[in-house]
Amino acid sequence: MKQQEPAQILEQILEEVRSTDPVNVRTWFSDLTALSFSGGHLDIGCPDQTKVDYLNDHCLSVFTKAAQKITGFLVSVSFHSTRPIAAESSAFTASLDGLRLHPDYTFDNFVVGPCNRLAHASCIAVSQNPGTVYNPLFLYGSVGLGKTHLLHAVCHASRENNGDLSIRFLSCEQFVNGFISAIEQGRLADFQNQHRSVDVLIIDDIQFLREREQSQEEFFHTFNALYNNRRQIILTADCPPAQLPSLEERLISRFKWGLVARLDPPSYETRIAIVKKKAGLRGIHLPEGVAEMIAEHVQSNIREIEGALTVLYATARTVGQPITPELTRQALGIQQTAAQRTITMADIIEAVSREFDIRITDLQSKKRSQSITLPRQICMYLGRQLTRHSLEEIGGHLGGRDHSTVLHACTKIEEIFKTDEQIRLRIENLTRQLTQKQ
Repeated sequence: MKQQEPAQILEQILEEVRSTDPVNVRTWFSDLTALSFSGGHLDIGCPDQTKVDYLNDHCLSVFTKAAQKITGFLVSVSFHSTRPIAAESSAFTASLDGLRLHPDYTFDNFVVGPCNRLAHASCIAVSQNPGTVYNPLFLYGSVGLGKTHLLHAVCHASRENNGDLSIRFLSCEQFVNGFISAIEQGRLADFQNQHRSVDVLIIDDIQFLREREQSQEEFFHTFNALYNNRRQIILTADCPPAQLPSLEERLISRFKWGLVARLDPPSYETRIAIVKKKAGLRGIHLPEGVAEMIAEHVQSNIREIEGALTVLYATARTVGQPITPELTRQALGIQQTAAQRTITMADIIEAVSREFDIRITDLQSKKRSQSITLPRQICMYLGRQLTRHSLEEIGGHLGGRDHSTVLHACTKIEEIFKTDEQIRLRIENLTRQLTQKQ
């Protein structure tokens, strides 16, 4: 085999990977180094074990194919941590049950907005003082709003704050399957010890405990053992504890002992920040106006934002053109409907007026009765969520109110979301009406 410089080969491989696998490309790929290339094997170094895990889980195949294409030979690839062994915590056990921490999912990479501020703050507090504040911590919200990101961020921060902390992080399905397997193999005591002796237990999607009586019984005793020993418990679900179906009341009651924090869909401003953050992590340059266009086009969740960026990046690479507003419209299929998708304050005021059966003039008046104040606050909240208007502009459409009044209204509605399910459903229905109107 002809001798080639490993560094040069790796540079060509990275360029090929950027073209063929835009979903998994990250800016920190520039930190990778070629350790050796001999005997048909390329060793690639990375200064962080978490990122090595990411490469093995998501990128091994595409790196191998790229290496074979670049060299013209049947080459194998492996990734290695170049960080000193002493710097890696041997006691940190967050990757049990095959789970790997995602290097992107840190607190620094989490975009904070009104939709998730409480959940973010509580996770930071828990990572700094596990078992002493917000225990248990219960996060809930729809798919793609950042629950898993926060769980990984807690693990990353906990490792940095206390490398000796033992953490067990698994999905509810893994917990149930592990429990069943332990019974079948006569290893129930080992299973119980694994889960009841850790400093932090994190279980994702706890709603899947429903209709599993034995598993609920086991988790009940696990919960009690951890709580009584001041060990941290973090749970996530797609709904608040009181709405978890077919779950024992004694479990639901315990889930509410600590802090229950909701994650809502991000507002327009927060979506713009998320687009820019996600693009930055992938090294994608977005010219002015593109982030706003994507944020307006994708309104449901963060995963769809990531998907839109992937489509845009892949399209730009395929056609060999830089990303522009025009290319963005073509790639995301919004060229003909961009104007139609714009939601105005007039649309919002009209929809709220119809929903609550009150006159538009009353919403824009100085009247302060509860029957008018609440719908008016909902108008302000939806205005901030669904339009590009500033707080002052939103207030101007509702009787000339100032920005502090609009901000107070948005905060008030976010609080109501946590306690009044009926109002939350009505607002969600209004949001669907407005975004799907066209």
